[in-house]
Amino acid sequence: MTTKDPRAVRLARLAALLADETRSACLLALLDGRAWTAGELARHAGVAPSTLSEHLGRLVGGGLLAEERQGRHRYVRLADARVAQLVEDLAAQAGPGGGETRPRSLREAGAGSAMARGRTCYDHLAGRLGIAVTDALTERGLLRQDTGFALTDAGVGWFGSAGIALDRTSRRPLARACLDWTERRPHLAGVAGAALCRHALDAGWCVRIGSARAVQVTAAGERALSGLLGIGPTALR
Repeated sequence: MTTKDPRAVRLARLAALLADETRSACLLALLDGRAWTAGELARHAGVAPSTLSEHLGRLVGGGLLAEERQGRHRYVRLADARVAQLVEDLAAQAGPGGGETRPRSLREAGAGSAMARGRTCYDHLAGRLGIAVTDALTERGLLRQDTGFALTDAGVGWFGSAGIALDRTSRRPLARACLDWTERRPHLAGVAGAALCRHALDAGWCVRIGSARAVQVTAAGERALSGLLGIGPTALR
């Protein structure tokens, strides 16, 4: 009798959790790094609250989501950065591709364009904005990509001089490559990516637009990124 590989069993259970369009829609929405209420996710996924509640229960039970309650409200978020990486990596493998459906409205097309231009990927910058920042860091010798992503000594110093604090006590890697699902190239993630994204939002370099993960670079952000990394305004629009 052949003994089952426990890893195969766990992998099959994980795949079953992801093999549902409603649950996948929830996981993709939660890549914005924020906690959502069950009602918000139900409206986003286009299903009844009772249906969504069952799906959330499976995702929480499977360890992909963490749950918080405040009064009558139930909030959920991605369990951790590893789950975010898994979802983003799978999204990158899944598309866009030649069979991608066309936008059904101007509003949908505009939302897709905004997401491709700049967005948050859990806790770091993605889209053309994320790629522009990653390329600028690499071109200036602040980030290495030849043997995996790694900040150079000059890169660590750059973060300090820019007033962007790096949590060197974190168990997460200081720099990590995350495959961008719209650009099909890696952008900066890890502690450095999260710190840069948080600083960009706190300092007003970027603002969230709409209810999705899309972000827009402000005039202050254009000046800051031009002065710090030499990124021209056209690359940010």
